[in-house]
Amino acid sequence: MTGGPAGPTGAAAPADELYGRLKAYEGCSAATAGVGKDLVNEAMIRHWCEAMGDTGAAYRGPGAIAPPTMLQAWTMGGLSGHSDRSPAYEELFGLLDGAGYTSVVATDCEQEYLRPLRPGDRITFDAVVESVSPRKTTKLGTGYFVTTRMDVRAGGEPAGTHRFRILKYTPATKRQGGAGGPRGADQQGGAGERRGAGERRGADERRGADKQGGAGTGAAALRPRPVINRDNAGFWAGVAEHKLLIQRCGDCRTLRFPWLPGCNACGGQDWDTVEASGEGTVFSHVVMHHPPFPAFSASGEGGPYAVGLIELAEGVRMVSNVIGVPYDEVRTGLPVRLEYLRTDPGLELPVFRGDPVFRGDPGSLRDSGDLRDPGESVRENFRESEG
Repeated sequence: MTGGPAGPTGAAAPADELYGRLKAYEGCSAATAGVGKDLVNEAMIRHWCEAMGDTGAAYRGPGAIAPPTMLQAWTMGGLSGHSDRSPAYEELFGLLDGAGYTSVVATDCEQEYLRPLRPGDRITFDAVVESVSPRKTTKLGTGYFVTTRMDVRAGGEPAGTHRFRILKYTPATKRQGGAGGPRGADQQGGAGERRGAGERRGADERRGADKQGGAGTGAAALRPRPVINRDNAGFWAGVAEHKLLIQRCGDCRTLRFPWLPGCNACGGQDWDTVEASGEGTVFSHVVMHHPPFPAFSASGEGGPYAVGLIELAEGVRMVSNVIGVPYDEVRTGLPVRLEYLRTDPGLELPVFRGDPVFRGDPGSLRDSGDLRDPGESVRENFRESEG
């Protein structure tokens, strides 16, 4: 077994017993006989190319193939998750979670392509836990790198190999020093220090937001400009008037977001708009650490910052920044309220301010009345107006 990191005096730390247990999972199956949820198809290829700005002729028209880098996309479980994880895979991650290494970040991937994928191909795959690293200390914290290798087939033929590496870790604290393990970090950091750090981050974020909202930004980095076209121009015109507009089908009256030229429920081409109430909750979120991009961080330091998938009271979802609470206190179910943030003189964006009282459990809300779905009254009023 490999020992842990050296302590402050340079003496070797005690042998990492956990690593020995994790190492035993190398070579174990992570998934067997997995099946992609969709056939390789033109719609996903088109969406990928549009998102990536890839205009390669090989990816459109008769005889089109899928971009090779989509290899993993055909195996992903989506929001409903995977149903083909092996017991050994679940045990490995349960062992890490139980030892306090509960945070996770994807670090890198490697792909090898053996044959082109074409519309109509049925994707199957097997996966194996290829390696677990000795305990490492990084800027994010201390933990273990886990590498999974997936062998992908199309129509029963080998199509490619995908290696995916993640870091399972316990977040670093300012006083973590050479302790290396989650329990030492918890004892040294203390709940009071974590709360103080969160409050300082919140204050820094508010000050940064005030600076961004001011008249002058000096040489500050600018956010990329939204791509405005004939399909979404009405949305951005609404933002300019501080109105968050949702499309409504003229035929079946289904609400939709983001804006599209036709209804994805019935195919109708006629539509009007409904102004969103501005209330919502965090449906899902990520915290961006790298690469640093100062324009997306209120502090101007390039991160970390929270990006949320917001479920609006009207039932549709949109992606936006979550502000008003420290990035590491954003939670699924966090109530949010629409605001407009001027990031520079030429750009104003809809963002969502989180409720700083909410901490992820119903008992932390202000009163029992807040336990009601924040959008239910909006949906009731909307149904009444439809009637």
